[in-house]
Amino acid sequence: MTHVLRGLLRAEKKVGVDKNIRIALGFGGCEDIIVNAQDVLQGLNYTSPANPEHVDDIESKEDFNKIFTYFFKQGAAAERYVENATLFSEIARVARQTPGARLAMGGNAPAMARRLAMEGAEILLAARFTKESMKTIPDSIKVLGKPLEEDELHILFEYSAGSTWGNYTANRANRFIIHSDKSNPFLDTLEDLEAELPIFDPSVLVVGGLQMMDNFPFKQGIRQERLKKLQDLLIKTDRSTKIHFELASFSDETLMKEIVDHVVYYSDSLGMNEQELPNLVSILTEGKIALISDSRPRIASVLDQMRTVFHLLNQSKDMNGKRKLTRLHLHTLAYQAILTQKGSDWKNTMSAAAKASLTANRHVCGSNWIDPEKAKLLMDDSFSTTAKIEGADKILLEENRPVSCWAEDEFDICLAPVLVCTEVLQTGGGGDNISSAGLLYQL
Repeated sequence: MTHVLRGLLRAEKKVGVDKNIRIALGFGGCEDIIVNAQDVLQGLNYTSPANPEHVDDIESKEDFNKIFTYFFKQGAAAERYVENATLFSEIARVARQTPGARLAMGGNAPAMARRLAMEGAEILLAARFTKESMKTIPDSIKVLGKPLEEDELHILFEYSAGSTWGNYTANRANRFIIHSDKSNPFLDTLEDLEAELPIFDPSVLVVGGLQMMDNFPFKQGIRQERLKKLQDLLIKTDRSTKIHFELASFSDETLMKEIVDHVVYYSDSLGMNEQELPNLVSILTEGKIALISDSRPRIASVLDQMRTVFHLLNQSKDMNGKRKLTRLHLHTLAYQAILTQKGSDWKNTMSAAAKASLTANRHVCGSNWIDPEKAKLLMDDSFSTTAKIEGADKILLEENRPVSCWAEDEFDICLAPVLVCTEVLQTGGGGDNISSAGLLYQL
């Protein structure tokens, strides 16, 4: 463990951050209530259902119980909209009163913005908050958008590996998030970002928070209109500005297809976790949503999925504003994998993978100091590079040089083990922190 940590720290220190780097981000801002899932559920007097299942609309406590337990027993992260305002308010009331509940600024773009600002970049953030919340934002972050009267609220139900809920046991630490947002689904800072982006002239534009649209009851045509407006912005964005799209948990098949058509095909770089990668593969190859996948996937399997995504999206013709995919970052509990096209502008892939790995531990443990006594390695001592060829090459995990990098025909891949935090403070926002830290090192 100590040798692996030292090796990762050496790789991280090889790169310094250019203080002149500018990064623009959107969308979605909120206040997070971070709570222990079991404590809140007990406070609500909820009991686990006999038959957990996925539900599209959370309209009752029974619906909530079914879908929470559905993801809990898989150890899978998910985020869902609650249309029933009374139900959401009741859950929020109990969550606020639960011992140990913590409040934090949340949302994909704000979480990424904070991490990037912490690392030294200059930030333009398109997200809305109350005037009170704005006071907590670092000066290096310029915020666009009119202030809200009341912050949007997201409730993060955190649980640790081995925790139980009724007859079910979580096989890994994760979270289930609910919200009842009114402004975020409309991407209502989009026009502000459109006006400011050419003046700010960032190295990269990061798009996230689109899962706020998932299962939201839009009036006819409004969702498509907002996504088309976002697509127009991406088309107009100068080619000198790279575009990174951070995926999330989606269950609405039609929305996911629209996001592929309006956003994914206009992005140079994608970030995602082990649930979101197979979902994207399924949409691209079969036109279907994959709600649940292995929470601890084999490295060989995910590398094959990454190759599939790269080959499908790197073939896009550079016309009508579309961009070829040149970078893919997969963040999982056990390892980080970054794929970059040969000859692309992305740099420092090895150090970026190490940085992402170390950020995972720092965020989840809530400390910049990494203690090997409070971490474990879940990655195997060796892994195959593909599951499609019997007897495929195996790569050994070298403890003194833990980041494995190799070249294939069209791209390079680096893979770093994660020192998995065993004293979890929070998992929510993990992907955003990990993805943004890795991205910054490649600019």
